[in-house]
Amino acid sequence: MGRTVTVAVCTLNQWAMDFDGNHRRILQSIQEAKEAGAAYRSGPELEICGYSCEDHFNESDTLLHCWEVLASLLKSSVCEDMLIDVGMPVMHKNVTYNCRVAFLNQRLLLIRPKMRLCEDGNYRESRWFSPWTKARTVEDYFLPRMISQITGQTIVPFGDAVIATTDTCVGFEICEELWHPDSNHIPMSLDGVEIIANGSGSYFELRKAYVTVDLVKSATFKSGGCYMFSNLRGCDGNRLYFNGGSSIALNGQILNRGRQFALEEVEVVVATFDLEDIRNYRNSIRSRSHAAAASASYPRVKVEFALTPANLFSAPPDRPLDGPVDLYDDDDDNNRPRLEYHSPEEEIAMAPACWLWDYLRRAYQGGFFLPLSGGVDSSASACIVYSMCQMIVDAINRGDTQVLADVRKIVGDSEYTPVDAKQLCNHILVTCYMGTENSSAETKARASELAGQLGSYHHGVLIDSAVSAVLGIFQQVTKLTPKFRAHGGSPRENVALQNVQARLRMVIAYLFAQLILWVRGRPGGLLVLGSGNVDEALRGYLTKYDCSSADINPIGGISKSDLKKFLVYFRQKHGISALDGILQAPPTAELEPLQAGQLAQIDEVDMGMTYKELSVFGRLRKQNCAGPFSMFCRLVHMWDHCTPKEVADKVKHFYRCYAIHRHKMTVLTPSCHAETYSPDDNRFDHRPFLYNYTWKWQFAAIDEQVKRLSSEKKPYRVPTPRHTGPKVLSAAPRHLSFSPLSSTPIATDRLSNSIRPRC
Repeated sequence: MGRTVTVAVCTLNQWAMDFDGNHRRILQSIQEAKEAGAAYRSGPELEICGYSCEDHFNESDTLLHCWEVLASLLKSSVCEDMLIDVGMPVMHKNVTYNCRVAFLNQRLLLIRPKMRLCEDGNYRESRWFSPWTKARTVEDYFLPRMISQITGQTIVPFGDAVIATTDTCVGFEICEELWHPDSNHIPMSLDGVEIIANGSGSYFELRKAYVTVDLVKSATFKSGGCYMFSNLRGCDGNRLYFNGGSSIALNGQILNRGRQFALEEVEVVVATFDLEDIRNYRNSIRSRSHAAAASASYPRVKVEFALTPANLFSAPPDRPLDGPVDLYDDDDDNNRPRLEYHSPEEEIAMAPACWLWDYLRRAYQGGFFLPLSGGVDSSASACIVYSMCQMIVDAINRGDTQVLADVRKIVGDSEYTPVDAKQLCNHILVTCYMGTENSSAETKARASELAGQLGSYHHGVLIDSAVSAVLGIFQQVTKLTPKFRAHGGSPRENVALQNVQARLRMVIAYLFAQLILWVRGRPGGLLVLGSGNVDEALRGYLTKYDCSSADINPIGGISKSDLKKFLVYFRQKHGISALDGILQAPPTAELEPLQAGQLAQIDEVDMGMTYKELSVFGRLRKQNCAGPFSMFCRLVHMWDHCTPKEVADKVKHFYRCYAIHRHKMTVLTPSCHAETYSPDDNRFDHRPFLYNYTWKWQFAAIDEQVKRLSSEKKPYRVPTPRHTGPKVLSAAPRHLSFSPLSSTPIATDRLSNSIRPRC
């Protein structure tokens, strides 16, 4: 009788509604698991149809095609002699459930529906699915005829049950059930379930990777057992990037773990463990044993199949990646693999790059077009594309034929093989510096130098003639000539003159994106990349339908401070010296006239707040669910370098700007979700886009607290700003004016006007 079990978890780059491609990748993962000696294969959540089908889950076609894919898997010889479970939606008694379907040798064993649905962040599962609430209960599910003809079955158990093989017991969780405080793995383990498989759809966020590892480890630390965590990877058709990291844990330690970021469509992670290690571990925890003796039983689906081989010493158990070194008496401890996490800078270099790659190859476009201004944001977007090119070259050098085929299709050359990242970047990234009379020679030089070092196909153009043409139309109709503030114009004129430049850059970007490959003698067009960061979106510091409007945006979910750290990392890793000047330069829109050839417009002065302060506002607003009053109450203690009045003024200014510009989130360029305080209203941040920007009641509550604090005469330190860069006025920033309709100051930067702040 054998004791060791070899199991496999799979990371798949699935695509919503791509049944053909999803079927091929599932079959490939099963084949690779079998070749690795696994007796049991588990895959990610909803792997047959893809996780992000959204309202397609309401269509009967989606359910039909899932059963068709399952039928094809059942008939495949690749699936023989292996316990397999796959993820798909199943309708039972006119209710659709998110399910795991387990089968063995052309026979369905169990359909296990999800019991805890995820509703936070970007998840909205209850829109399409219902939770199975009948704990430890199964019902008969009547199979479609196409399945019955293969299996010879008419019914199969449907519900909360486990599978009992001749040598062990297998149970299931689905994604959110691992995160839930009342997780199913605890009662299952108490009832003797030794292997628990979790098919998951966990998406990427910065600094999140350790969460799933800790959860998987803790799932077996208290109660022992093997936990199999399979996750999706890639962009399956939405703003999310699923970040892989499939892993296998045993008794609180990780035996094996897959990569988070990679271009490979299929990754199979295998581990071998001894069932006796589970039994000894559990039996040694006496309080657990006492609880197990009194635990309720799960319905068991019995199957005459063993996961362990007949040979007792067929395969040695794997050593944990994070186990103590001194447990093993050999000299190989310093060389064995270790559990590692990527730094946030590495995550920025890889996650949006993989997301861009999936979008590019699946959109059948010829590359990217990026307006390159010479600032931090657009430079970060360009560097992420370069990082994508490096990952492509590395994958091809490792022998990934699918990546090579995709590259050749993108560049329109069936014989092309990239030599290095810089050469590939020249083929698929076109950058353009679109300057005006308000642009400085320094930013143009920085953009050109960066493009040269990255290898992008670069142009520098002047768009003054286009600006003059548009203004000429206005002058012809109105007989009036708007002026910049520096030339004596009103705030409305100043904003309008800035916005026309920004919006024309968007028009020109799309013209070049559609025709530049025609100029280069290549087929197809380019995807336009945006480069607005998450902080500017939160504040609304962008012109609606300007060059921040694009097809997709790799940095739209990343903060300014993280982007700067990423560029420092990227400069050191790839030796891109052009980034030095970009990092040292103050952020500027360059939309107002220069003064003596020098910049007169600085972003943080324009905004009336620093990027560091914006990040704090964003985290309090989203993560801590703080309105204006709660935010003031928190910041009055956090920002002890400011008086209560200064804190109040900062909070009020932020919320005025937030309310005035919230409408811009309705047209925000789709970006790779990365930050937990993103204001993207597509799915992550559901809030109104029309506010009463005066916040009269809320601000009155703040004023009342300021009066109380002032009357207490609490000694405050002399203000010592903790940020670097331009000084920011807190009480009355220079870019505030008073509307004739109200005594409330309204932002009049390049993104709004003093009368109707809705541009």
